[in-house]
Amino acid sequence: MKWSDRIIFLLGCLLVFLSGAERAAGSEIMVSAALSLKAPFEHMGRLFEGKHPGTKVHFNFGASGMLQRQIEGGAPADIFASASPKEMDSLEAGGFLVRGTRSNFAGNTIVLIVPSSPRSRIRSFDDLRKKEVRRIAIGNPASVPAGKYAEDVLKSSGMWATVQDKIVLCEHVRQVMDYVARNEVDAGMVFQTDAGNSKDVEIVSEAPDQSHKPVLYVIAAIKGSGNGMLAKEFISMILSDEGRKILKKYGFRNLK
Repeated sequence: MKWSDRIIFLLGCLLVFLSGAERAAGSEIMVSAALSLKAPFEHMGRLFEGKHPGTKVHFNFGASGMLQRQIEGGAPADIFASASPKEMDSLEAGGFLVRGTRSNFAGNTIVLIVPSSPRSRIRSFDDLRKKEVRRIAIGNPASVPAGKYAEDVLKSSGMWATVQDKIVLCEHVRQVMDYVARNEVDAGMVFQTDAGNSKDVEIVSEAPDQSHKPVLYVIAAIKGSGNGMLAKEFISMILSDEGRKILKKYGFRNLK
């Protein structure tokens, strides 16, 4: 793990521990969730608080792999929502999940983005092979699900060997977005929900579904939180028709 990753990890743990120290059991819940879920989860957090007077929903957003390691390290969390099954599989194998609470709840799409201005000549994934394209930002596949899906897309298209030296690894999807928006890279690959409403980047192509494993968001309650009932109720809201409508509003795919 790079020193920058270690610092972010330790700071994340510290923030979560400090928040946990202030929580009153049964009246507050901590939700550790993938950064791409920030908008819909904050929306649902406000609705949940309205339906449960006196209850406070705290969020800890970040890269799914980083959040997984925080939970494994003992950081307090009542609920974990990841942007891929991999992180949830690891926590389940380690005995961190409350049995029967794990569910897939949403889908997403990988897209190719370029700066909004000036207009880019990149209009497709195949354009990434061109010599004039020198820097392509993706999340670090080791800890950022969007980065792993991006890597899969590039490998399935047969262009990974061609573009590998152009890849700029980022700590999360927001960093990818920032690099592209500031013209510090020629292109980037993120989830559609991250880029869909941005004025600073342009979506030029959508990765074919067959080019990568299905993008699945997974949620579960964490053992030993002390707020098990509230955690299950929050998860139930995410999985409800109301929750599905909110997720769809923010661009996520509903699962069949």
